[in-house]
Amino acid sequence: MQKNWQVGSLFGIPLYLDRSWFVILVLITAVDANDVLGQGFVQSPLVAVGLGFAMALLLFGSVLLHELGHSLVAKSQGISVKSITLFLFGGVASIDRESQTPLAAFAVAIAGPLVSFTLFGLFWVLWQYAPLGGAGTFLVRDLARLNLVLALFNLIPGLPLDGGQMFKAIVWQWTGDRLKGIRYAAASGKLLGTVAIAFGLLAVLLVGELGGLWLALIGWFVLRNADAYERLSDLQNLLLTLTAETTMGREFRVVNAHLSLREFAEQYLVLSPHPTRPTYASSEGRYRGLIRPKSLHRLERSQWDQLELMAIAIPLDKIPSVTEQDNLATVICALETLEEPFITVLSPAGAVAGIIDRAQIVQAIAKEYNINLPAQELQRIRSERVYPNGFPLVEIAQQLQPSES
Repeated sequence: MQKNWQVGSLFGIPLYLDRSWFVILVLITAVDANDVLGQGFVQSPLVAVGLGFAMALLLFGSVLLHELGHSLVAKSQGISVKSITLFLFGGVASIDRESQTPLAAFAVAIAGPLVSFTLFGLFWVLWQYAPLGGAGTFLVRDLARLNLVLALFNLIPGLPLDGGQMFKAIVWQWTGDRLKGIRYAAASGKLLGTVAIAFGLLAVLLVGELGGLWLALIGWFVLRNADAYERLSDLQNLLLTLTAETTMGREFRVVNAHLSLREFAEQYLVLSPHPTRPTYASSEGRYRGLIRPKSLHRLERSQWDQLELMAIAIPLDKIPSVTEQDNLATVICALETLEEPFITVLSPAGAVAGIIDRAQIVQAIAKEYNINLPAQELQRIRSERVYPNGFPLVEIAQQLQPSES
């Protein structure tokens, strides 16, 4: 079932509505319609509902501008913005990667609250000085208040809120460690979310204030997302800690570089139980290069008896490779650029130390989390050359790569 609906785009950024957005739209419309009637601005329930609906749309317009603030600052840094989605708790901008410096990350984070503060100022001026009449005054007054609340709420220093992103950037700047910034801001978010849940439930149970349910729900949202940030930080730290040496396998073969092409084809491609196993040619105690079977098939068969395997061996310094000490994030990014399903790992002496494929990467990570993966799943990852669904390793690893600038 479709979860989000695209409703247009702004500055090339697709805009989506989550299904939960319609729930809050109805609730805000009903509450504001009741307020309009209760304060006597209008007498007609139908007109009151219309004003409540307008208020709800204007509020979400404010949320959209808040997220657009984040997005435009991110785009100014060369970061691609995938989408902006409005949902139950407001809005979220999905960006392709994180800013490369703490100051740039702080600028993206603070842009949203600054937009909300600006909207608060504009609506406050209209409320105070514009002759809008009763209903008009009601709208701009509430929009001023709501934008102020939106700005202040987002400044709370805990992930996933903007204040948490700012807190993360400050710790990153102070310590020089981005992951430490995430961990501190995520811990703050988890604490604040837990407190909000506790206060919300206490308000319901002890005072009978049903509004406490909304506070508890917001606390749950903050707690859940802060926990997700913490788990992401742990995974990123793992990708920077694990090395190619601890991940690689030796499921490759080394053959005599002086074999004729026909001998190689008959022994290792036709009769071998593992015809697709990575193959390297060696002679006189030295690696001569990687053998790609397709190079063999490009030659006339009449040449197979005259040419040695050395003739099609690609020297190790000409093939993509990583060193034993390269971290797993580097390995993942390098592997994505290759046509082969594996990447070569070289020793300090320039010899083949091992190979790494996607299944070995997933298995190494799973081992750190004490997860046993079935052999069938590892084989599927290896044959299909994809990581498990919901496990965006490539995107996570790319975020850890240093800026090209």
